Amino acid sequence: MPARGDEIPQLAAAWPGSRLVDIWNRIPGLTPVKRFTNRAVATARIWKAGQSLVSGEHSGDVAPARRQAARKPTRQPHPHKGRKNTKQAQVVALLKRAGGATLQHLMRATGWQAHSVRGFISGALGKKLRLKIESFKNARGERTYRIG
Repeated sequence: MPARGDEIPQLAAAWPGSRLVDIWNRIPGLTPVKRFTNRAVATARIWKAGQSLVSGEHSGDVAPARRQAARKPTRQPHPHKGRKNTKQAQVVALLKRAGGATLQHLMRATGWQAHSVRGFISGALGKKLRLKIESFKNARGERTYRIG
């Protein structure tokens, strides 16, 4: 004899919650869940879902499965063209001159302090861009840098 709605909680009293979730997730046309609020909610929803399968209609409390949203095609990234007149571009232009540029010239051009200019030359130009930077003292004894 088939079980009635009031007998389901008694049958499922000893079942682990994971079994109720597994039963729910195996019912076709329903949205899968990870857990239920409590055992009473789980058994009530499973009973209503079973009844709607037998009658062929969905009841108001049993939600139909969500449809998969249509995915938009991914955008093709635009090639990076770089920016003009950046401080990096200014420093590189100064360092490409035949005589290079002194630390003071680079500080005036960028508005940076000496330690920032030296760190930029070492990190951004030397390590990241892999430019060969030459460092020497000019005739006046000033530290000068150039791309070699």
